[in-house]
Amino acid sequence: MQAATEIHGSVDVRFSGVEDAFRENFSRFPEVGAALCVYVDGKPLLDIWGGHADAARTRTWERDTLVNVWSTTKGITATCAHRLAGEGKLDLDAPVAKYWPEFAQNGKESVLVRHLLCHQAGLSATHEPLPPGSACDWQFMTDTLAAEEPRWEPGTKHGYHAFTYGWLVGEVIRRVTGKTPGTYWREEIADPLGLDFHIGIGPEHDSRIADCLQAASLEDLSGPLVKAMQDPMSFTFRALTTPPDPFIPGSINTREWRGAEIPAANGHGTARAVAKLYAALSLGGEIDGFRVVSESALARATTEQCYGPDEVLIVPMRWSLGYGLACEGVYLGPNKNTFGHSGAGGSLGYADRDARIGFGYTMNQMLPSDTLSDRRWRPLMDALYAAL
Repeated sequence: MQAATEIHGSVDVRFSGVEDAFRENFSRFPEVGAALCVYVDGKPLLDIWGGHADAARTRTWERDTLVNVWSTTKGITATCAHRLAGEGKLDLDAPVAKYWPEFAQNGKESVLVRHLLCHQAGLSATHEPLPPGSACDWQFMTDTLAAEEPRWEPGTKHGYHAFTYGWLVGEVIRRVTGKTPGTYWREEIADPLGLDFHIGIGPEHDSRIADCLQAASLEDLSGPLVKAMQDPMSFTFRALTTPPDPFIPGSINTREWRGAEIPAANGHGTARAVAKLYAALSLGGEIDGFRVVSESALARATTEQCYGPDEVLIVPMRWSLGYGLACEGVYLGPNKNTFGHSGAGGSLGYADRDARIGFGYTMNQMLPSDTLSDRRWRPLMDALYAAL
């Protein structure tokens, strides 16, 4: 019988059941290393971690272990855009070309900034396959997307921009501020709040980055998204492999991938950092006396923009301006006023404005799934809300 995983950290006595559920996940699922942090009313009432940072289980997961959280990064990038909007520096209803003139090619003159944020721009995939290494070349990706023709009339449909989202929204941030999105995030939000989360991370942090462990085969799954992903001719496959780098064996745990700024997919951080950011958003945009985003900008950011079958993910999706909203197949707790973003394989960050919760979960073992909710989340959430 496998020994119970030792869990470290701090837990308010009310949330001992959440710690139990976290521990049980290591035996119920093929969890290797993970961390969970929950803020309530702006206070970290649960901050725990356990397991290992590598597949061989030679490195213990520590308090400051970082891990690639994939698309959970999108919520971070969106927050940067909404901070700028709240400061009057970015008009979400303006054409993208107002800030990025080269973008006005091939019918994109009328694409609005908000279309980028809610996956309505029609730029989920390029018409021609991209070469390996594209993901780590900012100029190449932004030039390519500026010249691309939309797959549908922008604003009329939504289709998940799995990787292109980061260069689209990120280049707008860069044009407005003169800073790369990773630099803007660090200087304007992460450093003031002490958030250990990085978009483009230096080699000095490599010793504390957990290896990202790819999911097993999808062959035993049968959901519509999985079926579409298994068809190389499908738009789903094209969108989720544009650019191809994440699917090239051995590319993800390299220095090149970690050091590049890929604002849709390669944020490296702790569950604590993710939870504290969403804690600020759960409280109206401010925490510890620091305002991340204005109240009005946050209200707009979290308002539903589109809901229905996603052109890429096939299943229904409900998007606000950069955050996912709860819907069929996407569980974010029992309350209505929740929003956030998950990452491929299982990471998650979300805010619950009704319960004033900021939630962050990170892990290194990606699990295959034919839904958009990871199997490890529900036991944690059920225990959390039962404790409130």
